[in-house]
Parts: sequence; structure tokens; C-alpha cells
Amino acid sequence: MTENKGLTHFDAKGDAHMVDVSDKAVTDRIATAVGQVKMNKETFDIIAEGRAKKGDVLAVAQLAGIMGAKQCSTLIPLCHPLPITKVSVDLDLNAHLPGVDITATVKTTGQTGVEMEALTAVNVAALTVYDMSKAVDKTMEITGIRVVLKDGGKSGRFEAK
Repeated sequence: MTENKGLTHFDAKGDAHMVDVSDKAVTDRIATAVGQVKMNKETFDIIAEGRAKKGDVLAVAQLAGIMGAKQCSTLIPLCHPLPITKVSVDLDLNAHLPGVDITATVKTTGQTGVEMEALTAVNVAALTVYDMSKAVDKTMEITGIRVVLKDGGKSGRFEAK
């Protein structure tokens, strides 16, 4: 048997399980995740100028990210369904990439954090940008997805450097 090295989603036998959070305090919790979609300059220009054949890429991706956060527990097997109190997904054109910077912030008042919901929001938004733009650019790269802020609960605040 392998030692679980502190991984909370495995029991003493090494079997996967959903963590019991029933004894944890209910606290305000927040998480922010970021990511990017890098693309060709021509693709960037099409999105920036609103010429994508499928419609407003950034608006659709924003809604998709919000929906993704709300569906996190149906996608990630051991995530708890949470009463999300706020989701914001911001997509910003970045000419230096060129591409799109994505930031998702999720809030709840509950017994476990919302990092997975924020990460899911960024991923789904990025995948939507890809889906809506793939007809003109199959070389897009989804990159840099990570948690940059987590606050609330016993472990306190984390901010990425």
C-alpha cells in the first residue's frame, strides 16, 4: 500500500473518497484562478474586431465560464456541490500574447473552498474561446491555468507570488 502523503481525497487504505467536511466551520470563502489562450495575430484580430462567424467570442466564453463553475461537482468526481454566491469571469484581449487573459473569481459561504470552481470556470471559458475560433486557428494554446488567490477556512489565505 502506498502512503497517501497528505492527499485528502484518499482514505487510509488508499481508496478515493469524498472528504467529510461536516465538522468544518462555515466561513466566507473566495478563490481566483487565471489562464490564457494564446493564438495567431490574425485570430486575435478577428476576435478583437468582432468578426468571428460564431458570434461574440468573449461574451459567450464569459457565460460558459460562469456555467462551468456552477457544474464543477458534476465534472470533478470528488468535489462537493456548493452553494456558490458569486461567479465573475473576465476575459481581456492581450495584444502582447497575442490572445486572451482569463480571470475567474468564485465566492461561497460554506465548509469547503471554491478553488476547483474557479479553475473549472477558467478552463471552460478557455475551451469556449478555442471552440469558437478553431475554424481559423487550430494552433491556439491554452496555458497558465492556476489558482492565484484562495481565502477562507482553516488554512487561511493563499496568494500566488
